[in-house]
Amino acid sequence: MEDAERCSEMVFSNGDIYVGDFKGILPHGKGKYTWSDGTLYDGDWEEGKMTGKGQIVWPSGAKYDGDFSGGYLHGFGTLVGPDGSSYNGSWRMNIQHGLGKKQYCNSDIYEGLWKEGVHEGCGTYAWNSGNIYIGNWKAGKMCGRGVMKWENGDLYNGFWLDGVRHGSGFYRFVDGGYYFGTWSRGLKDGPGTYYPAGSRHPSLTKWCSSIDYDDNKKTMLPHSLSLNSEEHSAPKPSVGRSLSEKISRSISEKIPASGFFRSSGRISHRAMSLDEDCSFCESTREFISHGTSDMLSQGSDEDQHEMQDSDILVYEREYMQGVLIKEKIRHSAALSQKNKQQRKSHAKEAKQRSCMGFFEDHQRRRSYYLMLNLQLGIRYTVGKITPVPMREVRSSDFGDRARIRMYFPRKGSQFTPPHYSINFYWKDYCPMVFRNLREMFKLDAADYMMSICGDDGLRELPSPGKSGSLFYLSHDDRFYIKTLKKSELKEHENTLITKFFGLHRITLRGGKKVRFIVMGNMFCTELRIHRRYDLKGSSQGRYTDKDRIDSNTTLKDLDLSYEFHMDKSLRKSLFQQISLDCSFLESQQIIDYSLLLGLNFRAPEHLKTLLELPETVHSYGSSHSSDGSYGATSIGELWIPPTGLILVTHEPNDSTAPGPHMRGNPLRAHSVGDKEVDLFLPGTGRLRVQLGVNMPAQANRKVLQDEANSKEVELFEVYDVVLYLGIIDILQVYNVRKKAEHAYKSLKFNPLTISVVEPKLYSRRFINFLEKVFPERP
Repeated sequence: MEDAERCSEMVFSNGDIYVGDFKGILPHGKGKYTWSDGTLYDGDWEEGKMTGKGQIVWPSGAKYDGDFSGGYLHGFGTLVGPDGSSYNGSWRMNIQHGLGKKQYCNSDIYEGLWKEGVHEGCGTYAWNSGNIYIGNWKAGKMCGRGVMKWENGDLYNGFWLDGVRHGSGFYRFVDGGYYFGTWSRGLKDGPGTYYPAGSRHPSLTKWCSSIDYDDNKKTMLPHSLSLNSEEHSAPKPSVGRSLSEKISRSISEKIPASGFFRSSGRISHRAMSLDEDCSFCESTREFISHGTSDMLSQGSDEDQHEMQDSDILVYEREYMQGVLIKEKIRHSAALSQKNKQQRKSHAKEAKQRSCMGFFEDHQRRRSYYLMLNLQLGIRYTVGKITPVPMREVRSSDFGDRARIRMYFPRKGSQFTPPHYSINFYWKDYCPMVFRNLREMFKLDAADYMMSICGDDGLRELPSPGKSGSLFYLSHDDRFYIKTLKKSELKEHENTLITKFFGLHRITLRGGKKVRFIVMGNMFCTELRIHRRYDLKGSSQGRYTDKDRIDSNTTLKDLDLSYEFHMDKSLRKSLFQQISLDCSFLESQQIIDYSLLLGLNFRAPEHLKTLLELPETVHSYGSSHSSDGSYGATSIGELWIPPTGLILVTHEPNDSTAPGPHMRGNPLRAHSVGDKEVDLFLPGTGRLRVQLGVNMPAQANRKVLQDEANSKEVELFEVYDVVLYLGIIDILQVYNVRKKAEHAYKSLKFNPLTISVVEPKLYSRRFINFLEKVFPERP
C-alpha cells in the first residue's frame, strides 16, 4: 500500500482548497477541505471521500459534527441548524435514521426512533405548550398505541391513526372522570362508558395489560423473512471528471446544506414509527402498558376504594361520529357488581384453561409455526408464478397435476431460504387459476405478498363459529386466512362467490396436513363497522349472549332489531344477485352459508355542530364539558329524520377509488334517474357504490320484546346507514353427516327453524328472510 503524503496542499481551478494527507492524488487520512462557497470540512478521508470522524460547517451557520461514510453523514452525529434547531443521534445516507433526539427552533422536543428522516417507531414528543405524547409513530404521525397528556391535566391512553385518536382507549379528565370507549378519526364512535369523578372505574393496570395483549397478538416475524431487504451503496463518481469536481459534486449532492432544513419535521398541531427491536421501544411499550410514570399516577386504582359511592351514576353510551345516540344509566355499585360477576366468569374460564396449559402452549407454538410456514410458502409460490406470462385459464389448470410442491428444510436448500420454523412440505393448489383471479380483482402480486408475508406478519383471531378452524388476519386487515377440512375442498376449489386468492396445504412433521384458504376481508372498509351480523334465515339458537357482546361481536338473526329500506334500483340489483348466488349454491348442494352484514351508522348532519371536532394535538381536552359528553346530551328529540347520505351521479374520472373491494361497475339508483351513482358523505368523502359495498340505506329500529321494560334510552329510531355485505361460508356440502344432523335435530326442534336443512329449502328460506330484512318501500 502506498504511504500517505503528509501536510500537502492542493488548490483547484474552481477555487476549492484541500490541506492534508494524500494517497496518490486522493485525499486520504486527516485533512481540511474548503469549498469556494465557504463550506468547510475538517476530518477523516478515505480515498477521496469523507469517511470517519469529522466536522462540516456550511455558510448558513449550520454545523454537523460526527460520523461520515463514503461522503455521507452516516453513523452518529450532531447537526445544529441555522434556525437554532439541533439533532443528536443516528444517521443513514444523510438522513436521520435510528435512535435520536431533536430539539426544534420553537423548543418542541422529539426523542425516539426515526426512519428515513421522519418519526417512526417508539418515541416521545414534548410540545412547548406542556403537552406530551409517548408511544408509537408512523410516517411522522402518531399511529398505534400511545399516551397523550395535555397541559391542563387531561390524558388519553389508547390507539392513534394519522395523528388523531382512532381505536379503543380511555380518556381521563382533569376532574377525575374517565371515559372508556372507541374513537374514529378523532371522534367518539361506538360503545363506551363514562365514569364521573368519584365513581369506581375499571382497573387501569388490568385494562392496559389487556389492550397491550390484544395489540401484541400480531405476530412479529424475524427480519430474515422480510421481502424488503435494503441495500444501499454510494454512487460511483464519473471517471472523466477532475478531482475537485468529484469532491465538490459529492458534497453538493450528498450533503446540501439547504436540504436539511427545508422540512424540519416539527409537528404543528399534529404529530409521527421504527424498529420495535430496540430497548428504547421496549421501555416505551412497558410504560404504555403498565402506566408506571407520573402520567398515570393521578387517580390510581388504590384510591378508588375511598372514592366509592353507591349513589354515583355511571353512563353506558354509544356514539356515531361524535354524536351521542344511546345512553343507559346505571348505579356505580350495580355496574361494579356486574363487572365482578364477569371477572368471576372469566377467572373460572381461565382456571379451566390453565388445566390445559401444556396443550395450549403446544397449540400456540403450532399456530406460530403454521403462520411462518404459510408466509414462506406463499412468498415462494407467488414469486414463482408471477413471472409466467399471462394466459387464459385451461381445464388442465384445475387438475390433480396443477400443483406446486416444495420441501422447506429449516437449514434451507437450493430452492428455499433458511427459516426459523420446523421442516415442512408445501403444496399450492391451482396456482395459475388463483393468479388469474388476483389479476382479475386488480390485486398486485407485490402488494399481496407484502400484506401477508411482510415483517408485520399475521395475527390470529378467535374462531367465531363451531367449526374449530383457525383464522388469521393480515397486518393491514385486507386478507382473512382460514384453515379448512379436506371435505370442504373436495369439489369447490374454483368457486367465485367469495373472493378466494389462494389455496394451500402444509404438511408438518408426523404427517399432519393443514389446509389454508386466503380470502378478501369484506370489512376492510373506508368506514368503521359499528355492527356486524351473520344471517342464515334460521332461528334455532340464532342469538348472542348479551353478557358476551362487545364492539367486535358478530351478532345473529334474532339479535337483529333493524329493517333496512333501500333505493328501489339498488334493492333490485341486490336481490337479483342474491338469487343467482343461491341458485348456484343450491345446484352444488351447498348449505350453511350466511349473509355477513356490516353497518356503519351515520350521525344526523344537523347534530354534528354539537359534537367534538376532530382535534389537533393542541386542542385536545379543551372543548368538553365536565361530564365528558362534549355537549351531545343536549339532544332532546327522540326521532330525527336522517339527512347524512347523498347519492350523486358517478363520475368515472373522479377520484372514487374502488378501495379493497371489486364488485363490478357502480350501481344505478332509481332516485337519480337510474344513473350510476357514488355515495357522498359530507365531511368524509365520495365512495363508489357497488354490489354489497358502500350501499346506502335507512335503518328503522324495531323494539324487541325483551327491550320493552328496559331502562336503556335510544335517542333515535331511524338512522342513515352504509351497508357492507356478502355471502360467506360456502363450502359446506349437504352430505351424509349433515343429513344425519338434520334428522337428529328435527326430533328435538321444529325442522323449519334449524340451520341444517336440504339445499332447496335452505335457499328459499334464506331469500325469504332477507326480503324481510330489506323490505320494499311502500
